[in-house]
Amino acid sequence: MFYYVLKYVLLGPLLRLVFRPRIEGLEHIPEEGAAIVAGNHLSFSDHFLMPVVLKRRITFLAKQEYFTGPGIKGRLTAAFFRSAGQIPVDRSGKEAGQAAIREGLGVLSRGELLGIYPEGTRSHDGRLYKGKVGVAVMAITAGVPVIPCAMLGTFEIQPPGQVVPRIKRVTIRFGAPLDFSRYAGMEGEKAAVRAVTDEIMYEILALSGQEYVDDYAAKVKAAEAESTKAPRKFPRRGR
Repeated sequence: MFYYVLKYVLLGPLLRLVFRPRIEGLEHIPEEGAAIVAGNHLSFSDHFLMPVVLKRRITFLAKQEYFTGPGIKGRLTAAFFRSAGQIPVDRSGKEAGQAAIREGLGVLSRGELLGIYPEGTRSHDGRLYKGKVGVAVMAITAGVPVIPCAMLGTFEIQPPGQVVPRIKRVTIRFGAPLDFSRYAGMEGEKAAVRAVTDEIMYEILALSGQEYVDDYAAKVKAAEAESTKAPRKFPRRGR
């Protein structure tokens, strides 16, 4: 119930007024039945702007940190995500990926829309990174179409570290549904799920026009963070 109050009364009208989103390819979203909407992830604002333009409710697998933050801000954030029907997913440990897949398949089994960011985390530099295979496992297992989605302009309005979004128009672009029925029964084969994931990422790339990086975003961010911590080495002075 609160989801629709947010969408149509409290938050939705404000976001439409402020960011005036251009919507392209909305006809590709099925009017009923289960489907996965897989998009690039450039900004915290993505969580709000995509659901606002969809006629149907969409449930995202949200990182658990949104539900466990400290202080008043943390409690408000957790309350918001719970009220909006988003599902917390623990991304740490060996079982994290399987837990996310189970939650996602539960949403799809109810004939609902599932939103997922295959990169696994927000892009820290605006580029598109290699997708994780969970989206492919769910698509093949549930036998549902995947609709690629590209958010354009959200990195500019709210890059990492930007608390209050800048006022600028954004574009939300949906592509034609991708059918992976030819991979039925192959959700346990590494080559198959990698091929499906790469096809999804290619379609997102075609919609977004981003620069592509064939590596995982989290790995690149960790490497860059580590390099900034490395002590500077100074040459020894001769005696």
